Amino acid sequence: MKYLIKERIFTLSDKFNIEDENGNSIYQVEGKIFSVGNKLRIYELNGKELIYIEQKILRFLPEYNIYGEGSHLAMVKKEFTFFKPKFSIESSHGKFTIDGDVFQHNFDVLKNNKPVAWVNKKWGTFSDTYCVEIMDEQDQPFILALVIVMDQIFHDGQKNNA
Repeated sequence: MKYLIKERIFTLSDKFNIEDENGNSIYQVEGKIFSVGNKLRIYELNGKELIYIEQKILRFLPEYNIYGEGSHLAMVKKEFTFFKPKFSIESSHGKFTIDGDVFQHNFDVLKNNKPVAWVNKKWGTFSDTYCVEIMDEQDQPFILALVIVMDQIFHDGQKNNA
């Protein structure tokens, strides 16, 4: 399935919609105002929480935990490298890696070394907009959470020097 993640620029907190390729809202993402570290939630349109993302603070490199329905689903850590960014992703859903140019928001999400999602940033839009295509058999909210964590690490990390 194809999604568009449109981040709203003029909000005090992280708040944006995830739409299908036809522009229909599918999920709502909201961040906490005035929190220490990033805390984001992915909701269905009926208000049911699907995913909770929490940044671990006081770390040399960014580290995030992803939870779903009260269970720990994954831990994402940026590893120390000099050139190409690398991530350690420990997940109950399988072995995930990120491949491509995350600085330009053009990368693939691989599960057990096979591509399961493709991410491309749309240029020329007023807000940050990402096209995300995910294979149907994958946990859609979980993969979207991985993409949001990448955005937090590279976009918000630049603002916060994280």
